[in-house]
Amino acid sequence: MATTLFTQNTIACIWDFDKTLIPDYMQSPLFRRYGIDEATFWEETNKLAEHYKKRGYHLSPEIAYLNHLLTYVLAGPLAGLNNKILRDCGAEIKFYPGLPEFFGLAKKFAAERPEYVKHEISVEHYIVSTGIAPMVRGSAIAGHVDGVWACEFVENPLQPGFLKQKELAIEATAEIAQIGMVIDNTTKTRAIYEINKGTNKNPAIDVNSKMAAEDRRIPLQNMIYIADGPSDVPSFSVVKGGGGRAYAVYNPDKPEEFAQNDRLLQSGRIHGYGPADYRAGSSTAQWLRLHLHQICDRIVADREASVAAKATKPPRHLNATPEEEAAKRAAKAPKQANFLE
Repeated sequence: MATTLFTQNTIACIWDFDKTLIPDYMQSPLFRRYGIDEATFWEETNKLAEHYKKRGYHLSPEIAYLNHLLTYVLAGPLAGLNNKILRDCGAEIKFYPGLPEFFGLAKKFAAERPEYVKHEISVEHYIVSTGIAPMVRGSAIAGHVDGVWACEFVENPLQPGFLKQKELAIEATAEIAQIGMVIDNTTKTRAIYEINKGTNKNPAIDVNSKMAAEDRRIPLQNMIYIADGPSDVPSFSVVKGGGGRAYAVYNPDKPEEFAQNDRLLQSGRIHGYGPADYRAGSSTAQWLRLHLHQICDRIVADREASVAAKATKPPRHLNATPEEEAAKRAAKAPKQANFLE
């Protein structure tokens, strides 16, 4: 019997991280731990491509900071850096007001009305970031999210000939040595389609597989993408173009970020924007609640319309029963005037 893969009653809130959930870059605790001047690191990173170009090299800007971190490890300032230290540094990340509590609150929005509960609607949260995955997983938000897409490093790289070895030695003093995963502002859209198709829930589904709209786990129209600015335009476009919601946030202490988000709204890139304040009474929390409810309402309407379209009417008797005939005769009989009225 043919059936759809998923029930499509899940809503995904997909979050950028830096400047969206936190005021700064997530690497700040790492630089503090090692006594590295953060401004210098980012200035160097921003000028890497230009300097390498003079040497005849072409450097992808998206991996520049990851490569520069590895250079700091090899050169000594970040000697001994490993994934455990990155995770420990993640515990020091400070979030905007209302977080991580808002993530749990948003899940409750899908249970505020009986019809939402009836259709078992749920909300999932995903982090899609150009930052460092172990730091996200070590942060206070980790226990509230359903998946993380971010950059990763490899410790103890496999050596030539490893396929012929029965036992592979692992050094006790691990240190990051290679880039394992790169998420940039363009490949973020791949993560969105992985969530859309359900590859994160069912490994048998490849992100490049052709799938009918009704077979995708979380339709784009069931998504809200929340980020801080122009670098997320590709993701805003994918979600908004598929019928989902696009929302931008800004630091209330930085008027230039407010202006940046207003330009995104005026150019049609987003549906709305507000301060990066996720406390229950904030305008951002209320906007997200309103639009989560609107998505819930549409899911309920779609599912009930589908049932009505597929469920046939019960069969009726061709000949009326004696009771039905009596009712018809009573309805046709002339009414007697009541002179007592």
